[in-house]
This record gives sequence, structure tokens and C-alpha cells, in this order.
Amino acid sequence: MAIDSEVLVVGGGLAGLTSALAAARAGADTRLVSYKQSTLRHASGLVDVLGYAPDGEGPLVDPFDAIPDLPETHPYRTVGVETVREALALFDDAVPHYHGGHTDANALVPTHGGTVKPTARYPDGASAGVASDDRDVLLVGFETLTDFDAPQAAAHLDAAGVPFDVRGATVRFPGDLRADAKVTRYAKLLDTNGAVTVDGRERPVREALAERVTGELDGAERVGFPAVLGDDDPAGVRDALADHLGAAVFEVPMGPPSLPGLRLEDALFDALDDAGASIETGNPVVDYDGGDRVERVYVEKNGARIPYAADQYVLATGGLVGKGVESDRERVTEPVFDCHVAHADDRYEWFDDDAFGDHAFARFGVATDDGLRPEDAAGSPEFENLRAAGSVLGGYDFAAEKSGAGVSLATGYAAGRRAAEDTHE
Repeated sequence: MAIDSEVLVVGGGLAGLTSALAAARAGADTRLVSYKQSTLRHASGLVDVLGYAPDGEGPLVDPFDAIPDLPETHPYRTVGVETVREALALFDDAVPHYHGGHTDANALVPTHGGTVKPTARYPDGASAGVASDDRDVLLVGFETLTDFDAPQAAAHLDAAGVPFDVRGATVRFPGDLRADAKVTRYAKLLDTNGAVTVDGRERPVREALAERVTGELDGAERVGFPAVLGDDDPAGVRDALADHLGAAVFEVPMGPPSLPGLRLEDALFDALDDAGASIETGNPVVDYDGGDRVERVYVEKNGARIPYAADQYVLATGGLVGKGVESDRERVTEPVFDCHVAHADDRYEWFDDDAFGDHAFARFGVATDDGLRPEDAAGSPEFENLRAAGSVLGGYDFAAEKSGAGVSLATGYAAGRRAAEDTHE
């Protein structure tokens, strides 16, 4: 007997979570099935909409102004500007600890590499670090956290011409954390304000850390730390450090594993729980039954194939990186429903000889109709009741455009809402 629902979402990244949330809030009995843990734990936690035009122009001040000029194949053109705004409104309601909803303009947020990223939404922890603020900045790195070279990041920001003085310093994190300690170890210690031994006596870690940074301040009004300042209570950690230092404190987004990404994941899963959606992770969707319509999918659990049936389905399994699109030396495929993925027959046309050139593979993915239903090679819908969302879609280069999170939100929202509406017709 199949496990039934009205809307079944395949994939647990930002697009899948948004699809499920949109469908559940629209009143559909919604189930999300994901093979792996959410990819958000590998993301910076910043939510971009459009940082650069496809021709490289940018950073863009207002991403919404640029959307009508995008190629017709771009997912933003498929869903339209108003849907992008509605998707962001859903996000703002579900994740209230993010900033940026007050303006259409992108914020420029410093990253751990010393660049500034144009982004539409950013967490509380990054808000005091935006590049439009002209207060002087001290970036602080830890000897045991080699992923963030604060002096180098500061030098890159200074060379980029940010409107403030910026310096970097590396300090020893109080206590005896090993060089290979996980970022969650730093976060837990700061969350609990645990005791650490410094110069032969025990002290609260927040106070001990602030003392080590105080000697490096030299008048800086803002202090940026790697994004490890707590997980359960990051606001409390930042406030305590700010009180000790007499300066605003912010987090610099890091690479994976990412605490801001984990916090965002937790907030979205909480919103899904509140909306009444069912969530299952850890088992892959391996097959389906159907002709013009998907009748059921099969989830593999401990060697058994368990059928799941729904009225409507959303495919949100990711792109080439997330294995939602796969390739070998001959062809490019979508592995769950075998949806058509357009690509040149000659694999040497998939990429450019220049490492930073215009690579065709960056835009590989399924093409859809106006309702986000995947199309076959002739331009007809593959299935009446299947929609696609997120980086499984083709027609755009999210890495170059800085548009990945925004496309996932907008297409996930549109796919989830339309799936829910179709179940009620």
C-alpha cells in the first residue's frame, strides 16, 4: 500500500523546503522526501536574488530592475518579478531573523575570502558588517581555525576600496581547542559560556575571548569574527562580546560546514513543522510509475522499495553539484524521472577552454513551461503533475550571477503554490 499525500516534494535543499512550505501553507497535505541532509549546511546562509547580470555587469544595485532584461530561458523570466517578491515575503515570514526586506537594493556583505557579496537577505549576525557602513572594522581570526585568514581578508577588502578602514588580526581562541575542532565545538562553548583555563585560572570563554581581542581594537568600531558565534543563542553571544568590547560585533560568512546555513535550515524545518508538512530524510527516490502523469514514486529503505503516491509532485533535487543532474561521457540526464536535459552531442562543447569562460555545463538542467512543468525535447510537458524548482532547472548560471538562493526560493514557491492549487481544482 502506498503512502499518500496531495503534494510530494522530492529534495530537501532550499528549493524543496520552500516548495513544501508554500504547498503546506496553501492548505495541501504535503510530504517532503529527501535522500540527504539539506544542502543549506554547506551554504553561506546569505540569500542572493541577482548579484550580476549574465554579461557580468555588476554588482547590481537593484536585482528586481534587472530581471525583465534576463534571457527568456532564465527561471526568473518564467515565474516573473512579482513571484520573486512573493517568495521573499514567504521567506521573511518564515525566517524573521533575516534583514534586507526593507529595501529592493542589494546589500554588500563581506565574506571570509575578503570579497563583498551582493545579497538580498542576510542574517542578524551579519548585519553590522555590511559594506555600506563606514565605521572602521577589525576582522578577527583564530589560530586553530585556518579557514579564515583575517589579515588576508582585510587586505583584500581594503584593496577593493571599501569605505572604511579595515585591519585583520589572528588570536588564539581561549581554551584548548584542537586545530581540527569542528565549528560546532566553538559554537557550543560560546553558547554555554563555558569555563576555559587562561594563565592558570578558569574564566568564562566570552570574557576571555573579548580580552584577547581588546588589545587589537585600536579604535575599530566594528569587530568581525568567523561565523562560529553560537548556534542555540548566537544573538546572546554577539551581544555579550559587544558589551565586553564596546564595539558592534558581526559574523563573517564561512565555507562549509556553515553555522549560518545550519541556523537557516533549522528555521525552515521549524516553519515546515508549524505548517503541518511531513518530512522524511535519509532515503532516496529511485523510480516512478506513470505515463502522462506520475502515479507514484519509489523510495528505497533498507533494500525495499516503498511506494509514495500523490496528486502533484515537485522535483527539487539540485543540479550537477547536488546530483539532481548527472552526466557521463555521452549524455546529461535527470536521474529520478528521466526528464529531458538539453545538451550538445559533442561533450567538448559543454565547456570553454578558458577556465573562467562561458561554460555551457553551468546552465545544464531541465527546461520547463510557464507552469514549471519539465518539457521533453519537443517542448511538451513530460508529465501533467510534475513541476521542477531550484538548481535542477536549466537556463541560468547561478554561480556567476549570484542568483542560486533567489531562484530556489522563487521557483520553489511557485511550484509549491501551483501544485497545491491544482490539487484543489
